[in-house]
Order: sequence, then C-alpha cells, then structure tokens
Amino acid sequence: MSTRIAMVAGEASGDLLASHLIRAIRQKVPDAEFYGIGGPKMQAEGFNALWPCERLAVHGYVDALKRYRELSGIRKMLLRRIKRDRPDAFIGVDAPDFNLWLEGRVRAAGIPAIHFVSPSIWAWRGGRIKEIARSVSHMLCLFPFEPALYEKAGVPVSYVGHPLADVFPLLPDRNAARERLNLSEHRRVVALLPGSRQSEVRNLAATYIATARILAERHSDICFVVPLATRETRLLFAEALHAEQAEELPIRMLFGHAVDAMTAADVVLVASGTASLEAALLKRPMVISYRIGKWQYRLMKRMAYQPWVGLPNILSNETVVPELLQDAATPEALADALDAWLNDAEACSRLAERFTELHLTLRQNTAERAAAAVLPYLDRSSEWKPSRQAV
Repeated sequence: MSTRIAMVAGEASGDLLASHLIRAIRQKVPDAEFYGIGGPKMQAEGFNALWPCERLAVHGYVDALKRYRELSGIRKMLLRRIKRDRPDAFIGVDAPDFNLWLEGRVRAAGIPAIHFVSPSIWAWRGGRIKEIARSVSHMLCLFPFEPALYEKAGVPVSYVGHPLADVFPLLPDRNAARERLNLSEHRRVVALLPGSRQSEVRNLAATYIATARILAERHSDICFVVPLATRETRLLFAEALHAEQAEELPIRMLFGHAVDAMTAADVVLVASGTASLEAALLKRPMVISYRIGKWQYRLMKRMAYQPWVGLPNILSNETVVPELLQDAATPEALADALDAWLNDAEACSRLAERFTELHLTLRQNTAERAAAAVLPYLDRSSEWKPSRQAV
C-alpha cells in the first residue's frame, strides 16, 4: 500500500505551507497520497481536496458562531473518513481552533497527529498547551523560542524555521522594486499597510491618511504606496481618501504587491501581524500601529504575556521598532516616528544588520526540516512511539 497522509489547511497561508511540505515529503516518499481539506496550491501538488480550504474561513467571533454547525459537521465527517481509512498520519496546518479537536481524536484512534505552526501560546491563552499536549503527537514550530515551551510540557517538538525566511532574499533589491512600481529612485517612499482585513482598514485608514498629510507637508519629495489585498479593502481605503478630502496627496493604491511596496520603501507604517515580519525580513525600518475596539483591546491587553505585539520586537526580545497602539496612534505621533527613521540613516543601517541576523536564524529550509520531522511517523517497520526529545 502507498503511504497516505490526511491534512487540513484552513486558509491561504496554510495552503502555501502545506503545498511546500507535500512536495518535500514526496521527494522522500514518492508514492505518498494526500487528502483532506486544502487549497489550490496543495491541489497543484496532487492533493485530493474533499473540501476546499475556503470553507473553513471565518471572519471574527460572530461569523464563527454563525457557522459553527457547518464547520462542526465538516470536521466530524472528515474524522469518520480518517478513522475508516486509517492513514499513516494526520497533519493539521495552522487553524488551531479547527485542528486541535480533530488531532486529539485522531491521536486517540492510534494515528499520529502532527500540528504545523504553533498557536501563539507565548502571546496569550497559554493554558492551551494542556489541550495541545493531549492532542498532538508532534508540534512543528516556526520560531526559535517556541520549542522550550513544548519541551517543558512534554510535547515532542521540532523547530523548522519560518518559510518566509527561505523565500525572501538576504539582500532585497530596492532599486528593482522601485522600477517594477515605476517609482523614482530620488523620492522618499513610505509604504502604508493598514492590514488585509476589512475591519483593519476601517480602523486604520483615516489615521494613516492623516499621517501621510503631515509627512507630505514636511517633505516635498515624498510619496506613499498602499498595497491592498482585496477589492473590498481597496474600496474602503478609497472611500477614506474621499472622506478625508485627501485625493490631492501623493498616495498610490496598489492591488497586492505588498512585498514590492515594502522593498521599495524608505520606511513602512504597518499594522501588527505577519506583514511586520515581512518588513523585517526585507530589512525595512518600520513603525507598527494598530487599532481595535476599546473593550476588545482592554481584554487582549489583560490576557497578553508579552510587552510587544509586533513580531520583530517579540523575536528580538526588545523594542527595536516603535509600536504605537490605540490612543497612542495619533497622526502626529506616527509621523514623528516615521520621520525619525527618514532622518537617521545610521539607525536604519544598524536595524538592517539586526534584521539580517534574525533572517539567518529563521532561515532553516522549513519544508525539508518539517518533512524530516514527519517521516519517522510514516515508517511502518516500527510501532509508532513518538520521541519526547526535541529535534
């Protein structure tokens, strides 16, 4: 019989991660078959998608509650299929709210359950590690400080690095990025990234536009690029420009091209999230800013374990870039923080060196390391007995 692996990836980022892992496993196990819930990139690698990953996409707590019955039904149907087929392993890629429940029941049925991408237990909800310890046979971590948390809880764990660090060059070509975006090499360029979700753009667009107005008054040679992920977020930002009567500002909206925009920029204003890690890997100075509902912010701040929200600061274990959140994120304060980078080339150079060190730490050939951690669970010659030692 061929090797069979069930997988679940819940969104576009998981689809990309899982597609790389499928390819890496196939290099070692050419006859491996993969099925479950996945997206187009996984399917391009031969994955049999019983459900598309878009079915798992939820937008906030309200949407999750509305779709609970549907998602629960899909999960139970997949569990029945896995118990009947008895694949060699199950791999849940991110989507912890969906996958951990499934992994616990798969593991209880005697099938190895591997989770790829640690939930952010180091940021909040650390009590979940008890559920994780009951549910998973092996955890694959993207960040170097995560394995110690799992070792302490007795969870087999491997540090596999971050896939973005494998993809992004150590020396980004800013001139080439400016050429692709038709930006003059002589202008100051500020990239504004208000987030990929509609709620993020609603919360941040007006503040970012007001910040751009202040900077435009200070610098006659400045321009702004705003990469937006969807038509909906592009429309929201355009409406904010109109509402703020800011159509005259040198702001250019882009449909996607976030990496090019950050590479081309002298400085980046970015909502907290993966984009801040991308900016660090692109060696760009940045200011991290975020706004959410007042009560939601109070709750998350009370539950948080870290003094920072941005991945560059969390990974560096110190404040290497400014974070201006909630009421502190005024246009004046943001403009001053961005100006500090624009006016200090030496500080920008030191930050680029720091980010290069971080890049090298995260560059681990993630797909191959993840595949190496999975392969022992596929060996039928020995009974499945997961090691308690971190890889």
